[in-house]
Amino acid sequence: MADTEALVSQLNACAEKQDFVGAFDVVKKNVAEIAKQLSPVGVKDALKKTTSDRLLLSFLDGAEFGALPLDKSLVRLEKLMGFAANIPGEAGTKVLNATWGLGKVKKIDAFYKRITVDFRTRKGHQFTYAAACDMLSVAPVDHILVMREVDAAGFEKLLKEKPGDFLKAVIRSNGSSMTMIKLEDYCVANGFVKSVNWKKYWDAARVELKKDACVVIPTKKTEPIVIKAAAEDYGDSWLTTFCHETDPKTILAAVREFVAEGKFKVADDATKAKLEERLSFAVTAARKVDDALYARLACQVASMGFATPAASEMRDYLWERKRYIKAAAMLPAREVGAMITFLAVDDEAKAKLYAAIPDLCFTAVTEVVTQFAGEAACRKAVGDYMKAPKAPATLTTLLVGKFEQFKDWSELPALITILTHAIALGEGRQSGETLKMQNLVRRLFGDKNWLTKMFGWLPEADAVLFFERFQASIAWDPSTHHTTVIRMTKIMPALEAHVVKVEKKKEYARLTSYRSFGLKKQEYLKLINEDMPANVKRIEFAKSYGDLSENAEYQYAKDEQRALMQKQTVMQAELEAVKPADFADATTDEVMPGVTVVCATPAGEKIWHILGEWDNDLELGILSSKTRVAQNLLGKKAGDGFELPDEDGKLQFATLKEIRPLPAEIREWMKLPTGINI
Repeated sequence: MADTEALVSQLNACAEKQDFVGAFDVVKKNVAEIAKQLSPVGVKDALKKTTSDRLLLSFLDGAEFGALPLDKSLVRLEKLMGFAANIPGEAGTKVLNATWGLGKVKKIDAFYKRITVDFRTRKGHQFTYAAACDMLSVAPVDHILVMREVDAAGFEKLLKEKPGDFLKAVIRSNGSSMTMIKLEDYCVANGFVKSVNWKKYWDAARVELKKDACVVIPTKKTEPIVIKAAAEDYGDSWLTTFCHETDPKTILAAVREFVAEGKFKVADDATKAKLEERLSFAVTAARKVDDALYARLACQVASMGFATPAASEMRDYLWERKRYIKAAAMLPAREVGAMITFLAVDDEAKAKLYAAIPDLCFTAVTEVVTQFAGEAACRKAVGDYMKAPKAPATLTTLLVGKFEQFKDWSELPALITILTHAIALGEGRQSGETLKMQNLVRRLFGDKNWLTKMFGWLPEADAVLFFERFQASIAWDPSTHHTTVIRMTKIMPALEAHVVKVEKKKEYARLTSYRSFGLKKQEYLKLINEDMPANVKRIEFAKSYGDLSENAEYQYAKDEQRALMQKQTVMQAELEAVKPADFADATTDEVMPGVTVVCATPAGEKIWHILGEWDNDLELGILSSKTRVAQNLLGKKAGDGFELPDEDGKLQFATLKEIRPLPAEIREWMKLPTGINI
């Protein structure tokens, strides 16, 4: 109690001397003890007695004493005082915001309790005191954005001449730890480096950073780059800390640093024993938790020549339940090869890898095929896969992308066969690893140089087959498909004779049933007579909350207004373009809106009623003329084939058996519902 009374006495003395700074210092240093005697509001009142400065008094009111714990209110108060450090004056306090970057405090309004900040891209932005405390921080003098502001020449020189030092400054400005993804985003967003130039800039910086013992560069982009205060000497202190480490990832990273620094080569037996013990612990900890981490640790143990855990034991674990397949998919690309080398100790092990090619990720397939390209068993396995009716997507992508490396393999089928697999891979809707391969293959087909090489290696007859097979492909993007066909004919003009001229589809009037038109018109009237007026009321009500820049209700209502206005524009245009109809003039000579079709499909006979643009009722078999099935049927005659997408989007072939007039129940469905006018 005596200590508390002494603190209260100190506050009273500060009040008599009007010493706000002294009083604030007393409270900040003794917050726990003072809180026992005074409430947060009591502390605020005590501090108010120490000053008559209107700005400080407004800060005390804005620090939310009583609404927040005392220590948090003191933090907010100190932050507000920091914003005012250079006010008044020619240069305002420099502050940081996560969205707008560096700014300068231009004005602090004690009456309205607002802080005005000028950012490079947003001048005169106002913050309430509460928002300023949450969204702003005083910029450190060594921050990279401050450097650009106060020393533009030095900033540009560092940026252009020392990319490694520049990125270290960026990382230090953001807490000495930053993932590569965030580092790139930060540099691009602030205009330091253009997105297209980032890879080149990072590659140059990486060379410098790898020479810096204080910088730790991770293997994955999602892990942080760390700048340590001092370089590690790997002495007794480091070893003691290492021996108590229990996180497998940290253990692996520490060992790799130790090896990279050349310390392992000169380490004594006792140190090596401790490294082996911790690695063994990490391997055990990673079991059944993280297959990729287990593989990385296993490769590290083997590369250092440690006997524990035994290499055979670690290989057995990775072979078991095909854990190596999952590990390969999760490992960084540069580490997959090490795992493949670790596993492939004999012909039996290699045979397992060859058998797993259809299930391995692209990086792993590439490593297996390139590492063992000189072995007959590998070549035979690859040849057998490519001669099958459906080849693995990863293997197909590897061979067509780097065919020059494999064109002399006698075990492979003819190039036309491999290219046919590639065309099939580019078709349809894919997912996962196959989708990645599809995108790679599609990019190859868009590469003029690649196409030129393919046609150069193909015999003339096979070149025609390749062209005709691609031209007949049914599931490529139409624009890409057309462009590629044209590009092929320019590479090999003789192919012009094999171009199939596609007849332009007949255009039909934009119609829909009276029922669907009436329902759409009713929806439009509700939009303009109910939804939009209600939104205007919400906007007016939200304005009553005050400051529009910080008013979430107002912003939400305005966003809703924009969406409603956009919807009105679209619906109005649609109602003007589409006309109601009863399809009485539809004939059964060919498929058109207003007929019933009977089709033979792989799933059995299907009956659909094709109507107008807005007509749809799957239970009754009614299809909009804009659906993919209807579009593929329009203009067809009885006996014609057409492409029918299945549930996964893949195309199959079906046959149009019969075209009929619409039945009575469908014509009844099309009528305008009672009570609705158009």
